[in-house]
Amino acid sequence: MTVMWSPQRDALRGRVALVAGATRGAGRGIAAALGEAGATVICTGRSSSTGIAAIQSDYARTETIEQTAGLVNGLGGVGIAVQVDHLDSAQVARLAERVRDEHGHLDVLVNDIWGGEILKGPPPEWNTPVWQHDLDKGLRILRLAVETHLVTSHHLLPLLINRPGGLLIEVTDGTTAFNADHYRISVYYDLAKTAVNRLAYSQGHELEPHGATAVALTPGWLRSEMMLDNFGVTEANWRDALHGTVEGHPAAPAGFAHSESPRYLGRAIAALATDPARARWNQHSLTSAELAREYGFTDIDGSRPDSWAHQA
Repeated sequence: MTVMWSPQRDALRGRVALVAGATRGAGRGIAAALGEAGATVICTGRSSSTGIAAIQSDYARTETIEQTAGLVNGLGGVGIAVQVDHLDSAQVARLAERVRDEHGHLDVLVNDIWGGEILKGPPPEWNTPVWQHDLDKGLRILRLAVETHLVTSHHLLPLLINRPGGLLIEVTDGTTAFNADHYRISVYYDLAKTAVNRLAYSQGHELEPHGATAVALTPGWLRSEMMLDNFGVTEANWRDALHGTVEGHPAAPAGFAHSESPRYLGRAIAALATDPARARWNQHSLTSAELAREYGFTDIDGSRPDSWAHQA
Protein backbone atom coordinates (compact mmCIF):
# COMPACT_ATOMS: atom_id res chain seq x y z
CA MET A 1 0.00 0.00 0.00
CA THR A 2 1.38 3.43 -0.98
CA VAL A 3 1.71 5.97 1.81
CA MET A 4 1.20 9.60 0.88
CA TRP A 5 3.96 11.97 1.94
CA SER A 6 3.76 15.68 2.48
CA PRO A 7 6.23 18.15 4.02
CA GLN A 8 6.39 18.23 7.79
CA ARG A 9 3.77 20.78 8.76
CA ASP A 10 6.07 23.31 10.41
CA ALA A 11 9.31 22.51 8.57
CA LEU A 12 9.33 25.94 6.90
CA ARG A 13 7.49 27.89 9.58
CA GLY A 14 8.99 31.38 9.74
CA ARG A 15 10.62 31.09 6.30
CA VAL A 16 9.65 33.58 3.62
CA ALA A 17 9.21 32.40 0.04
CA LEU A 18 8.19 34.27 -3.08
CA VAL A 19 6.69 32.37 -6.02
CA ALA A 20 6.78 34.52 -9.13
CA GLY A 21 4.07 33.23 -11.44
CA ALA A 22 1.90 31.65 -8.74
CA THR A 23 -1.50 32.11 -10.38
CA ARG A 24 -1.95 28.61 -11.78
CA GLY A 25 -0.16 25.46 -12.89
CA ALA A 26 3.27 24.77 -11.47
CA GLY A 27 3.37 28.07 -9.60
CA ARG A 28 0.17 27.35 -7.71
CA GLY A 29 1.38 23.83 -6.87
CA ILE A 30 4.68 25.19 -5.60
CA ALA A 31 3.00 27.81 -3.42
CA ALA A 32 0.64 25.16 -2.03
CA ALA A 33 3.43 22.76 -1.12
CA LEU A 34 5.41 25.50 0.60
CA GLY A 35 2.21 26.32 2.48
CA GLU A 36 1.94 22.67 3.53
CA ALA A 37 5.29 23.12 5.24
CA GLY A 38 4.15 26.29 7.02
CA ALA A 39 6.02 28.89 4.97
CA THR A 40 4.95 32.45 4.39
CA VAL A 41 4.41 32.50 0.62
CA ILE A 42 4.19 35.69 -1.41
CA CYS A 43 2.19 34.76 -4.51
CA THR A 44 2.73 37.05 -7.49
CA GLY A 45 1.24 37.19 -10.95
CA ARG A 46 -0.95 39.31 -13.20
CA SER A 47 -4.35 37.66 -12.70
CA SER A 48 -6.01 39.27 -9.70
CA SER A 49 -9.57 39.48 -8.42
CA THR A 50 -8.91 42.78 -6.62
CA GLY A 51 -5.96 44.38 -8.40
CA ILE A 52 -5.52 46.64 -11.39
CA ALA A 53 -7.60 45.47 -14.34
CA ALA A 54 -5.08 46.87 -16.84
CA ILE A 55 -2.50 44.28 -15.77
CA GLN A 56 -3.76 41.40 -17.86
CA SER A 57 -2.64 37.81 -18.18
CA ASP A 58 -2.07 36.37 -21.66
CA TYR A 59 -4.67 33.77 -20.69
CA ALA A 60 -8.41 34.41 -20.49
CA ARG A 61 -8.82 32.23 -17.44
CA THR A 62 -10.42 32.52 -14.01
CA GLU A 63 -7.53 31.56 -11.72
CA THR A 64 -6.16 34.40 -9.56
CA ILE A 65 -3.28 34.99 -7.18
CA GLU A 66 -5.81 35.55 -4.38
CA GLN A 67 -7.08 32.00 -4.87
CA THR A 68 -3.53 30.69 -4.64
CA ALA A 69 -2.86 32.67 -1.46
CA GLY A 70 -6.09 31.27 -0.01
CA LEU A 71 -4.95 27.75 -0.83
CA VAL A 72 -1.66 28.41 0.98
CA ASN A 73 -3.58 29.61 4.04
CA GLY A 74 -5.86 26.58 3.97
CA LEU A 75 -2.86 24.24 3.96
CA GLY A 76 -1.30 25.83 7.04
CA GLY A 77 0.97 28.49 5.58
CA VAL A 78 0.62 32.23 5.27
CA GLY A 79 -0.40 33.28 1.77
CA ILE A 80 0.06 36.83 0.51
CA ALA A 81 -1.16 37.85 -2.95
CA VAL A 82 0.64 40.66 -4.77
CA GLN A 83 -0.29 41.62 -8.33
CA VAL A 84 2.85 42.09 -10.42
CA ASP A 85 3.72 42.09 -14.11
CA HIS A 86 7.25 40.68 -14.04
CA LEU A 87 8.04 42.26 -17.40
CA ASP A 88 7.70 45.66 -15.74
CA SER A 89 10.94 46.42 -13.89
CA ALA A 90 9.36 49.23 -11.87
CA GLN A 91 6.63 46.93 -10.58
CA VAL A 92 9.16 44.29 -9.56
CA ALA A 93 11.29 46.97 -7.87
CA ARG A 94 8.25 48.02 -5.82
CA LEU A 95 7.64 44.36 -4.97
CA ALA A 96 11.20 44.08 -3.66
CA GLU A 97 10.75 47.20 -1.55
CA ARG A 98 7.55 45.79 -0.06
CA VAL A 99 9.21 42.47 0.77
CA ARG A 100 12.12 44.30 2.37
CA ASP A 101 9.81 46.50 4.44
CA GLU A 102 7.45 43.72 5.56
CA HIS A 103 9.79 40.73 5.87
CA GLY A 104 13.38 41.96 5.67
CA HIS A 105 14.62 39.07 3.52
CA LEU A 106 13.72 36.09 1.36
CA ASP A 107 14.59 32.47 2.08
CA VAL A 108 13.25 31.03 -1.19
CA LEU A 109 12.72 32.67 -4.58
CA VAL A 110 10.96 30.69 -7.29
CA ASN A 111 11.14 32.00 -10.86
CA ASP A 112 8.17 30.20 -12.38
CA ILE A 113 6.94 32.89 -14.76
CA TRP A 114 5.94 31.55 -18.16
CA GLY A 115 2.72 32.75 -19.81
CA GLY A 116 3.59 31.41 -23.27
CA GLU A 117 1.32 28.38 -23.38
CA ILE A 118 -1.00 29.86 -25.99
CA LEU A 119 1.81 31.53 -27.91
CA LYS A 120 3.63 28.24 -28.43
CA GLY A 121 0.56 26.99 -30.33
CA PRO A 122 -1.16 23.59 -30.48
CA PRO A 123 0.69 20.47 -31.72
CA PRO A 124 -0.22 21.02 -35.40
CA GLU A 125 1.79 24.27 -35.26
CA TRP A 126 4.87 22.73 -33.67
CA ASN A 127 8.03 22.28 -35.74
CA THR A 128 7.31 25.43 -37.72
CA PRO A 129 10.73 26.67 -38.94
CA VAL A 130 11.94 29.99 -37.63
CA TRP A 131 11.57 31.73 -41.02
CA GLN A 132 7.88 30.80 -41.08
CA HIS A 133 7.17 31.27 -37.37
CA ASP A 134 5.37 34.45 -36.31
CA LEU A 135 8.25 36.67 -35.20
CA ASP A 136 6.27 38.79 -32.73
CA LYS A 137 4.88 35.70 -31.01
CA GLY A 138 8.32 34.11 -30.86
CA LEU A 139 9.97 37.15 -29.36
CA ARG A 140 7.19 37.47 -26.78
CA ILE A 141 7.78 33.85 -25.75
CA LEU A 142 11.39 34.79 -25.02
CA ARG A 143 10.38 37.90 -23.12
CA LEU A 144 7.86 36.02 -20.99
CA ALA A 145 10.11 33.03 -20.33
CA VAL A 146 13.55 34.62 -19.94
CA GLU A 147 13.35 38.40 -19.52
CA THR A 148 10.83 38.06 -16.67
CA HIS A 149 13.24 35.78 -14.79
CA LEU A 150 16.13 38.20 -15.25
CA VAL A 151 14.09 41.19 -14.09
CA THR A 152 12.87 39.24 -11.05
CA SER A 153 16.32 38.03 -10.07
CA HIS A 154 17.82 41.50 -10.50
CA HIS A 155 15.46 43.06 -8.00
CA LEU A 156 14.87 40.19 -5.54
CA LEU A 157 18.16 38.32 -5.22
CA PRO A 158 19.60 41.04 -2.93
CA LEU A 159 16.94 39.93 -0.42
CA LEU A 160 18.03 36.30 -0.81
CA ILE A 161 21.73 36.86 -0.16
CA ASN A 162 21.50 39.09 2.89
CA ARG A 163 21.81 35.96 5.03
CA PRO A 164 23.31 32.55 4.18
CA GLY A 165 21.15 29.65 3.03
CA GLY A 166 18.95 31.24 0.37
CA LEU A 167 17.44 29.06 -2.35
CA LEU A 168 16.68 30.14 -5.93
CA ILE A 169 14.60 27.83 -8.11
CA GLU A 170 14.38 28.31 -11.88
CA VAL A 171 11.40 26.36 -13.22
CA THR A 172 11.71 25.15 -16.82
CA ASP A 173 10.68 22.30 -19.11
CA GLY A 174 13.30 19.59 -19.56
CA THR A 175 16.67 19.09 -17.94
CA THR A 176 19.90 20.42 -19.37
CA ALA A 177 20.82 16.93 -20.58
CA PHE A 178 17.42 16.21 -22.15
CA ASN A 179 17.15 19.54 -23.90
CA ALA A 180 20.70 19.28 -25.25
CA ASP A 181 19.66 16.24 -27.30
CA HIS A 182 16.04 17.06 -28.14
CA TYR A 183 14.49 19.80 -30.28
CA ARG A 184 11.62 21.34 -28.30
CA ILE A 185 8.58 22.50 -30.33
CA SER A 186 10.12 25.58 -32.02
CA VAL A 187 13.32 27.61 -32.07
CA TYR A 188 11.76 30.07 -29.62
CA TYR A 189 10.41 27.49 -27.16
CA ASP A 190 13.61 25.47 -27.42
CA LEU A 191 15.76 28.52 -26.72
CA ALA A 192 13.55 29.67 -23.83
CA LYS A 193 13.58 26.38 -21.95
CA THR A 194 17.28 25.79 -22.55
CA ALA A 195 18.10 29.33 -21.41
CA VAL A 196 16.29 28.93 -18.09
CA ASN A 197 18.41 25.89 -17.25
CA ARG A 198 21.50 27.95 -17.98
CA LEU A 199 20.16 30.78 -15.81
CA ALA A 200 20.23 28.47 -12.81
CA TYR A 201 23.79 27.48 -13.63
CA SER A 202 25.07 31.02 -14.09
CA GLN A 203 23.17 32.44 -11.12
CA GLY A 204 24.42 29.57 -8.98
CA HIS A 205 27.96 30.64 -9.84
CA GLU A 206 27.18 34.15 -8.60
CA LEU A 207 25.20 33.06 -5.53
CA GLU A 208 27.63 30.47 -4.17
CA PRO A 209 30.00 33.01 -2.54
CA HIS A 210 26.99 34.34 -0.62
CA GLY A 211 26.00 30.93 0.73
CA ALA A 212 22.98 30.63 -1.55
CA THR A 213 21.95 27.86 -3.94
CA ALA A 214 20.40 27.93 -7.42
CA VAL A 215 18.69 24.93 -8.99
CA ALA A 216 16.88 24.42 -12.31
CA LEU A 217 13.84 22.22 -11.80
CA THR A 218 11.47 20.68 -14.31
CA PRO A 219 8.20 18.86 -13.75
CA GLY A 220 7.22 15.94 -15.90
CA TRP A 221 3.93 15.97 -17.79
CA LEU A 222 2.08 18.45 -15.61
CA ARG A 223 -1.64 18.21 -14.87
CA SER A 224 -2.14 21.95 -14.88
CA GLU A 225 -5.60 23.45 -14.98
CA MET A 226 -5.18 24.10 -18.70
CA MET A 227 -4.02 20.55 -19.38
CA LEU A 228 -6.93 19.04 -17.46
CA ASP A 229 -9.35 21.27 -19.36
CA ASN A 230 -7.88 20.08 -22.66
CA PHE A 231 -9.02 16.55 -21.81
CA GLY A 232 -12.27 17.52 -20.07
CA VAL A 233 -11.25 16.15 -16.65
CA THR A 234 -10.31 17.37 -13.18
CA GLU A 235 -7.61 16.33 -10.77
CA ALA A 236 -10.16 14.02 -9.15
CA ASN A 237 -10.89 12.01 -12.31
CA TRP A 238 -7.89 12.72 -14.55
CA ARG A 239 -7.38 9.05 -15.41
CA ASP A 240 -10.67 9.11 -17.34
CA ALA A 241 -8.80 11.02 -20.04
CA LEU A 242 -6.78 7.90 -20.80
CA HIS A 243 -9.90 5.96 -21.80
CA GLY A 244 -11.17 8.44 -24.39
CA THR A 245 -14.63 8.42 -22.84
CA VAL A 246 -14.95 12.13 -22.02
CA GLU A 247 -17.51 13.46 -24.47
CA GLY A 248 -16.27 16.28 -26.67
CA HIS A 249 -12.62 15.79 -25.73
CA PRO A 250 -9.77 13.76 -27.19
CA ALA A 251 -8.24 10.81 -25.42
CA ALA A 252 -4.95 11.57 -23.71
CA PRO A 253 -1.84 9.82 -25.04
CA ALA A 254 -0.63 6.81 -23.06
CA GLY A 255 2.16 8.91 -21.53
CA PHE A 256 -0.44 10.90 -19.59
CA ALA A 257 -0.63 7.91 -17.23
CA HIS A 258 2.75 9.04 -15.87
CA SER A 259 1.72 12.68 -15.42
CA GLU A 260 2.01 14.54 -12.13
CA SER A 261 0.04 17.11 -10.21
CA PRO A 262 1.57 20.58 -9.73
CA ARG A 263 1.93 19.81 -6.02
CA TYR A 264 4.56 17.15 -6.80
CA LEU A 265 6.92 19.82 -8.16
CA GLY A 266 6.10 21.98 -5.18
CA ARG A 267 7.02 19.22 -2.76
CA ALA A 268 10.35 18.89 -4.53
CA ILE A 269 11.04 22.54 -3.75
CA ALA A 270 9.81 22.19 -0.18
CA ALA A 271 12.16 19.23 0.27
CA LEU A 272 15.10 21.25 -1.09
CA ALA A 273 14.24 24.18 1.16
CA THR A 274 14.23 21.99 4.26
CA ASP A 275 17.51 20.23 3.39
CA PRO A 276 20.38 21.84 5.33
CA ALA A 277 22.78 20.33 2.77
CA ARG A 278 20.94 21.75 -0.28
CA ALA A 279 24.12 23.50 -1.48
CA ARG A 280 25.18 20.14 -2.93
CA TRP A 281 22.58 20.74 -5.65
CA ASN A 282 23.90 24.17 -6.64
CA GLN A 283 23.85 24.75 -10.43
CA HIS A 284 22.20 21.35 -11.02
CA SER A 285 19.34 20.68 -13.43
CA LEU A 286 16.85 18.28 -11.82
CA THR A 287 13.40 16.76 -12.19
CA SER A 288 10.68 16.47 -9.57
CA ALA A 289 10.93 12.68 -9.90
CA GLU A 290 14.68 12.68 -9.18
CA LEU A 291 14.12 14.63 -6.01
CA ALA A 292 11.20 12.38 -5.02
CA ARG A 293 13.57 9.43 -5.08
CA GLU A 294 16.18 11.37 -3.13
CA TYR A 295 13.91 12.78 -0.42
CA GLY A 296 11.09 10.22 -0.33
CA PHE A 297 8.11 12.46 -1.00
CA THR A 298 5.12 11.48 -3.12
CA ASP A 299 2.53 13.16 -5.25
CA ILE A 300 -0.86 13.91 -3.68
CA ASP A 301 -2.16 10.45 -4.63
CA GLY A 302 0.77 8.66 -3.02
CA SER A 303 2.50 7.83 -6.32
CA ARG A 304 5.96 8.80 -7.57
CA PRO A 305 5.45 9.47 -11.29
CA ASP A 306 8.39 9.98 -13.64
CA SER A 307 7.24 10.90 -17.13
CA TRP A 308 10.82 11.64 -18.23
CA ALA A 309 11.69 7.97 -17.73
CA HIS A 310 9.07 7.12 -20.37
CA GLN A 311 10.23 9.61 -23.00
CA ALA A 312 11.22 8.15 -26.34
